[in-house]
Amino acid sequence: MEDLLPWLTLKSVPGIGDLLCKRLIDRYQSPERVFKANPEDLLETPGMTPRLTSAILNYRAPDRLRQEIDLAVKRKYQIVTMTDPQYPALLREIPDPPLFLYCYGTLDGQAACLAVVGSRKATSYGLATTRKLCAEVASYGVTIVSGMARGIDSAAHEGALSGGGKTIAVLGSGLEQIYPPENRKLFHQIAENGAAISEFSLAEEPLPHHFPKRNRIIAGMSLGTVIVEAARKSGSLITARLAADQGREVFAVPGSIESHKSAGTHALIKQGAKLVENAGDILEEIGHFLNVKPPTDKHTEKGPASTQHPLLPPEAVIVLDALEPYPIHIDDLVRKLAMDPGKLAGILLMLEVEGLVRQLPGKQFIRSGG
Repeated sequence: MEDLLPWLTLKSVPGIGDLLCKRLIDRYQSPERVFKANPEDLLETPGMTPRLTSAILNYRAPDRLRQEIDLAVKRKYQIVTMTDPQYPALLREIPDPPLFLYCYGTLDGQAACLAVVGSRKATSYGLATTRKLCAEVASYGVTIVSGMARGIDSAAHEGALSGGGKTIAVLGSGLEQIYPPENRKLFHQIAENGAAISEFSLAEEPLPHHFPKRNRIIAGMSLGTVIVEAARKSGSLITARLAADQGREVFAVPGSIESHKSAGTHALIKQGAKLVENAGDILEEIGHFLNVKPPTDKHTEKGPASTQHPLLPPEAVIVLDALEPYPIHIDDLVRKLAMDPGKLAGILLMLEVEGLVRQLPGKQFIRSGG
């Protein structure tokens, strides 16, 4: 991997950021040619100054860069450079793409990707909706991209995997610093069915300023970005803004008008983001990149529980039909159905055993798929 050293070297030159790196590679095609260029020619690159020119031509690779490459080889990580066919083609088009990506798994540079991001403190509705939506979209060959954060991001990866699809996690830390730590198992599952990638050196900690920076990669490699449950000042809105600035589609999943966690998504819809109810709404916009048609029944409603689960006892059907996409307290169900509390509790337990209902903390209940 000795040919990777010039890439890491160029990236480490003081004062040379992603924007200038891209301009230099566009002009010279490789970092080796950048380092061999004459000063007058380098100065013709927009953004170059005599000081930066001198910094490039007099710079020598520190030993830590060779150690970084050795560690990548040892851990079986790839370092995918901007000119590598595996590098995401759409990401290459943004003004400031990373010069290279550390990759655990397999990247497909031509994959059709969809970013799905949202609140770290998501509701059960947001999590369930995200998993279902990502499973459906992934089944059409779309690769789901997210940030492997708690909440909506993790649900997006889980949904894609459950749908038998591929997914990519863009980390705000190095690959040797899995964050959050409880997602270690998910990290490896993602690598087996896609890739975990990062622009940060392998041992880099998950510092706060890394996450807004990595959002440009999430948006930049994707045909569009879906926002699920974002408050008005959510970091997910940064990803949506970046997607819009990059000329990509922006989608938003509506939530309750009483939930502050959906205030940001509702604001996006008011600003022109496409409202998403199901996979068909997304495939209408990006399906032509996949040569697939959106589902023809995308606006049809689910039938009542009596038609979906004909073997359920009549009273269980009534209870299941009474449950909503948002959690409902057992006391509210008692009042809604005018049913004996003990009897209702028994029916809910039976529906839990059947996998049709989930109980949440505080005696709250919700349909498993809703």
